[in-house]
Amino acid sequence: MKKLHQAITKQSGLIVKRILTLFIPVLLFGGTTFSQTSNVTSHVEASIISEVMTVQPGRPFWVAVRLEVSPGWHIYWKNPGNSGYPTSIQWKLPEGFTAGPIQWPYPRRFDFEGLVNYGYDGTVYLLAQITPPSDLKTGQTVGLTANLGWLACQESCVPGKAEASVQLKVSGGPAELAAENSRLFAEARSRLPLEDSGWRFKAVIGEGHLRIVAMKPDWFNGAIKEMMFFPDDSSFIIQPDSAQVLSQVKSGYLLSIPLDTTKSSAVSRIGGVLVTGNGWRGEGSEKAAEFKVQVEKGLKVGGLTPVSSSDIGELLLMFLFAFIGGAILNLMPCVLPVLSLKIMGFVKQAGEDRKKIFRHGTAFTFGVLVSFWVLAGLLLVLRASGEFLGWGFQLQSIGFVTLLSIFLFLFGLNMFGVFEIGVSLSSVGQNVSGKSSYLGSFVSGVLATVVATPCTAPFMGSALGFALSQPAFRSIMIFTFLGLGMATPYLVLTSSPALLKFVPKPGVWMETLKQFMGFLLMATVLWLLWVLSMQAGAQGVLILLASLLLVGAGAWVYGRWGTVYRAKRTRTVAQLVAALTLVAGIFFALQNINTEAASLNTIGSHQSGIDWKPFSPELVTRLREEKKPVFIDFTAAWCLSCQVNERVAFSSEEVQDAFRKKGIVALKADWTNQDATIAKALAKFGRDSVPLYVLYLPGKDAKPIILPELITPGIVLSALNNVK
Repeated sequence: MKKLHQAITKQSGLIVKRILTLFIPVLLFGGTTFSQTSNVTSHVEASIISEVMTVQPGRPFWVAVRLEVSPGWHIYWKNPGNSGYPTSIQWKLPEGFTAGPIQWPYPRRFDFEGLVNYGYDGTVYLLAQITPPSDLKTGQTVGLTANLGWLACQESCVPGKAEASVQLKVSGGPAELAAENSRLFAEARSRLPLEDSGWRFKAVIGEGHLRIVAMKPDWFNGAIKEMMFFPDDSSFIIQPDSAQVLSQVKSGYLLSIPLDTTKSSAVSRIGGVLVTGNGWRGEGSEKAAEFKVQVEKGLKVGGLTPVSSSDIGELLLMFLFAFIGGAILNLMPCVLPVLSLKIMGFVKQAGEDRKKIFRHGTAFTFGVLVSFWVLAGLLLVLRASGEFLGWGFQLQSIGFVTLLSIFLFLFGLNMFGVFEIGVSLSSVGQNVSGKSSYLGSFVSGVLATVVATPCTAPFMGSALGFALSQPAFRSIMIFTFLGLGMATPYLVLTSSPALLKFVPKPGVWMETLKQFMGFLLMATVLWLLWVLSMQAGAQGVLILLASLLLVGAGAWVYGRWGTVYRAKRTRTVAQLVAALTLVAGIFFALQNINTEAASLNTIGSHQSGIDWKPFSPELVTRLREEKKPVFIDFTAAWCLSCQVNERVAFSSEEVQDAFRKKGIVALKADWTNQDATIAKALAKFGRDSVPLYVLYLPGKDAKPIILPELITPGIVLSALNNVK
């Protein structure tokens, strides 16, 4: 009874707290509507931006209310969660103008003392479509005004309101785009929930839970590691503060959410937004999808079953490959000499006591494992913060390509013998081990992993890219098996010192292998230079080559005068010069590579296996007169949806074959930088933004086929089937 009383008291207190948190801000907000200070911001700065500079009679256009929220504060989504007040917009428009509904970007979750709110922090863009009347007179200026209301909360909540407006000119010609706002609108649209993500969803209520089933499309080959459902109705029967558990099923994913037992209203249809950190169309794509389905009753979840035994077998095979990869690391020239030295050190420490030898081997193994666990932890933190998405995605960053080129170049020089690294670290580990302590063996394991890193850059890159595609637990297990693979030879040899005779003796062959690996690293640098040429053109490549020359000179100085047999003063000066040239080389490259030097190269002419040609209206006219089918891709490097469409649709071999077999001429209209010709072409199709996909069938008078903004291989192939 005592426990029941405590539970009731706790629940009652929480309910009272929720009521007060909900209604007090509402009362305060209502009171402020009579205030004479109409420009109170209350931790939020409001303004309106327009996608166009001029408007056409009868032609809709887009505007965005920009709300800049102070650090540490947040405002609310259309469903505020346990408490709060939705952000509101009331338009004051000229006669005949109409405004569409607010296009809400997906929210995030805010937790505070047992309450959960849905809302936004930082800068938020709320889009709305404005339609002017068809009889609007040209030459005049029209003003659009919005009365905005919000509730800003931190530890306390403060209601606020403001009036924002924008002035636009009326033109009889095509709408003039506000080029400086194009990127902002593209980013804002990337945060809107997808209306058609290609996924199929189901909702089942039973056993006190709402279960959402997400069935992936055939073309999706990524992984969903996290998912959260935001219902668009605050009266819906789930608990905002309850845990949402995601699990994998055979045809997709299952999200299970406890129902709110205090609400018993029957629900036949639910709607909201499903948000994933990975993206519904692959890693780095749109994170939110609209969810509106009929509710099914029962305990079975769409006939789907948990992950099968074949999936478990695949997972075990994955761990085996990781173990083998870790074992291969021991064959690298930086590691193999250390292997023999460390094992002999164990034997010398422990004498003939085989048990003590094995304990030292175990401590050494644990040192290797801890090093790999630290690496896995850093990987997961970087991935969670969005700073590290994998090698493929990082290569889209000019800064990353530049730094990777410099350091791989340095590793190559090291393997050629221009300078040496790693020897001092090995000796440090040996000295620590010489104290005949298990701590010394543990430190030796850590240092062996550190020494291996410069020699294993290509292999570690593959391991990182593979682990990034897996959930957190699998990533940690992959690194665990990598560490076990690397440490197993040490452990086996300490368990049976007689096996040491099978370890290859260091010799001239190792120096040859080391220099050969240097050529492989230099080949990797050449490939990175090609990647950079697609991003920054010939000028960027020339700047990086100059930087490599400077860094190489510093490495030569270090190898020539920074070695241990030089006088201390000479060694110190050489190390200082080497460090300064390294920093100067990196700074020179990062500061001078001009990303705009080759804006036309950001999207290659042969990208995704399709022979893209530069767009021009004259070329389109000529090709149509020749009765050739034409496909136009209006795109931009900063457009997220464009890049995802490229990977999802145009990388498909079926799509590429269809382009070739049907003789379709593919044109790329790259709007990365301001281009009046492309802007006018977009306006002809009633668009102010990218992506836009247009297919002209053979024949001068054939009407264009407009594809959806978000495309899949099936959508593109369906359109291309019209070309006979």
